[in-house]
Amino acid sequence: MECIGPDESPTTPRKHIPGIPDYGWRVPLTYNCSVKCKPFAKPRLNQIPQYVGLGLRYAKFWLEKKRRGRRPFIDHLNQMKHKPIYGCPLGGIGSGTIGRGYKGEFCRFQMVPGMYHYHTIDADQFLVCIRKNDKTVYQKVLSCGPRKKKSVLKAWDWSFPAENGIYHALYPRAWSIFCIPELKVTLTCRQISPILPHDYLETSLPVAAFIWNIQNDGDEDLEVSITFTFKNGLGTKEDRAGGVWSEGFKCDCDGDDEAIGAVIHQQFKDMKCSYGIAAKATESVSVSVKEQFDPCGSGFELWNLLEKTGQLNTDIKTDPAPPTSKGQELASAVCASQTVNKKSQSFCEFALSWDMPQVKFAAGENLYTRRYARLFGTEGAASKLCGYTLRNYPIWETKIEAWQKPMLESSSLPAWYKSALFNELYFISDGGSVWIDITKGCSTESHHNTVLKYGRFAYLEGQEYRMFNTYDVHHYSSFALLMLWPKLQLSIQYDYGDTVTLEDRERVKFLMSGDNGIRKVVNCVPHDIGDPEDEPWKRVNAYNIHPTDDWKDLNLKFVLQVYRDFNAVKDMEYLSFMYPKCKASFSKYYVLIDSAKVWDTDGDGIIDNGGYADQTFDAWVMKGASAYCGGMWLAALRMMIEMADELSLNDDKEIFQVMLDKGKKSFEQKLWNGSYYNYDSSSSGYHDSVMADQLAGQWFLKASDLADETIFPAEHVIKSLMTIFKNNVMGFQNGYMGAINGTRPDGKMDLSSPQSEEFWVGITYALAATMIQEGLVEEGFRTAYGAYHICWDVLGLHFQTPEAYTLNQGYRSLAYMRPLAIWAIQWALEKFHPNMVPGCELVSRAGETDIMQDSAYDAEGNKWDDSDVTYNDEVKA
Repeated sequence: MECIGPDESPTTPRKHIPGIPDYGWRVPLTYNCSVKCKPFAKPRLNQIPQYVGLGLRYAKFWLEKKRRGRRPFIDHLNQMKHKPIYGCPLGGIGSGTIGRGYKGEFCRFQMVPGMYHYHTIDADQFLVCIRKNDKTVYQKVLSCGPRKKKSVLKAWDWSFPAENGIYHALYPRAWSIFCIPELKVTLTCRQISPILPHDYLETSLPVAAFIWNIQNDGDEDLEVSITFTFKNGLGTKEDRAGGVWSEGFKCDCDGDDEAIGAVIHQQFKDMKCSYGIAAKATESVSVSVKEQFDPCGSGFELWNLLEKTGQLNTDIKTDPAPPTSKGQELASAVCASQTVNKKSQSFCEFALSWDMPQVKFAAGENLYTRRYARLFGTEGAASKLCGYTLRNYPIWETKIEAWQKPMLESSSLPAWYKSALFNELYFISDGGSVWIDITKGCSTESHHNTVLKYGRFAYLEGQEYRMFNTYDVHHYSSFALLMLWPKLQLSIQYDYGDTVTLEDRERVKFLMSGDNGIRKVVNCVPHDIGDPEDEPWKRVNAYNIHPTDDWKDLNLKFVLQVYRDFNAVKDMEYLSFMYPKCKASFSKYYVLIDSAKVWDTDGDGIIDNGGYADQTFDAWVMKGASAYCGGMWLAALRMMIEMADELSLNDDKEIFQVMLDKGKKSFEQKLWNGSYYNYDSSSSGYHDSVMADQLAGQWFLKASDLADETIFPAEHVIKSLMTIFKNNVMGFQNGYMGAINGTRPDGKMDLSSPQSEEFWVGITYALAATMIQEGLVEEGFRTAYGAYHICWDVLGLHFQTPEAYTLNQGYRSLAYMRPLAIWAIQWALEKFHPNMVPGCELVSRAGETDIMQDSAYDAEGNKWDDSDVTYNDEVKA
């Protein structure tokens, strides 16, 4: 794989464009990724024997799912294909998302929670019509993306020259620039989604704003119309099921201005959903609507109307149109028209909404109300959402700019990092996220005030790995939530805390071994909170490849996150609830009453891995004491001591101190080899491999202000990091690939498992954060750059960052949770190098209690007041 340095990247901005940040992911519309990536196919020949049984059992599992009309949580037989087309997605958090390609197409839909449809929809477009002296002189579709069916909408002109366009993304905003040199006109579309740190309601809105700036540098006045078209459905055959209807609407949005548009009403499965499109009518901008046209026809009627008049129907039809028959589809259009004087500029404003306030998962056992319905209700609010967006997007944008400004203006941060930090955050919304309010009587009801007030949150391990809140992976990405929406991080923690002492005795077959076991074992942290194809929160542990009650890292990661979060937010109610759960989770390691050994098989004070995949590297075997799990074990013990001290539990503190004193000696004796910590203490041929993530325990310990040189000596930490940097980072493409998971002492790849020879994006970012915490700032940024560079500049994996990639241009699990670990780098910078990010405040507003910011208004335009909201009878009392 050919790699290039950071100053040579084809997507690094080199020229300032007024009105657009200098930092972000920028490409010309002519950009096409020339690299042909492929999904992970099969392990090496020497690795195959261990997976034969798994393959046979998985095939049976897959067929059983198919017979029931369901999909497995990981569908290896239908892997996502490489589509290097994506740009900044649309929408807030937890209410569904719509993807948009960098060339202008709408191309990825997640309306049903956790379920994706990867279709480009030809009828979802922006069109421009420019008239001079009452005659149309220019009319085109403002998109250069691929078309699904060239036989439809063939009356439209799709020939906008790609060489005249530029795309720039800095999540949650994006800019599309279309230059029309023959008329000296430049059109710039600014796309805004309400992703607002420390906001717990507007951030959940299923909306986006599109602000079109029209620059007329010519010598004549021009009449310019921008038209927004949108169709029903998700680009699937179900779009033609019939029963879809539309209506026009008008609503107040800002003083004397009106939001004018159309709503398309439909159903996905048995859940109601409405799309709303609107434009703001002002003194200078007139808005016209076509409530219904055929998106499968030629498009001549709409195109011809624009060409003749520059607008659509000015008489808005607010009566519902007749529903479509089976086999029909439906689209609506809204047009904003104005005169743009010579040598001047003007703008027009559009909104898109998708209102699906109540949802079910595939099992259909509960009806959940999405978070944003607290403000907009459950009886159809697509038009109100559009009006709200057109009124409030300037406030959102001001807040986004204030949030991003300290990082963007820092002269100490690399340009690529400023792009990576925000653009990798796309997954927080487009990772199948679900944000619901808790209602009394729901079988997954919560009694925690934090969950009741701020809602319940879940996001997928990956768009291909459909499990919610996968805990071993969330461990890495949790820094993003803790820094930006700390109450959601606490909500996830409460959900997991509730599961620790529960048991679910449903019988499950584990695909790797073929053994049977129970779904959830008492005193174990589950692997995940459930599958959207089942009933999350009620039935946890969708993952059935291994029995995760025997995983050595899950309980430890729970303890590590509990203390780190407490140290950040200083919430004693949270600690008082979590500590007994942490202590119960330790019973898998030691039964504290009689000190009976469970996972410390030789009594040396360090837990032992079992010689099978029993941690997040679930295809990379560890046996005996391991640097990864053993290090986290020591860090967790240190945190248990600190928590016991906070709660004045002196007996517990003494027990954990004895365990720690014994364990840290064994850890050094068994694993330290003078240059780094060995992979494990077994006699295997790879026991002395250099693992990139060998300091996972030290990483969390120091990030939580508990660095203790008696556990991990500073000299050993630095030596290990420099060995990793030499072997795992600089040993591959001169450091421009990130960190490979494992190498042999001589720097060659560890080929003992498929995962040891992979580069994991999230692990690379976590390693970089560890380096930066320890003062190795240059090495940390060089390490992290490699992962971003390969995914965004080389392999065309922008806005679908995978779990892993390989030297032979392969990838595994597109659009994955763990790359959010880049926010661990920001955590390290703000905590240990605040001079590099002046103006940033670590977990600022971590103790906030307001549901919304003071700019919020309800659906009728009245200022939001939280005082009369009833969460349930307990809270009200």
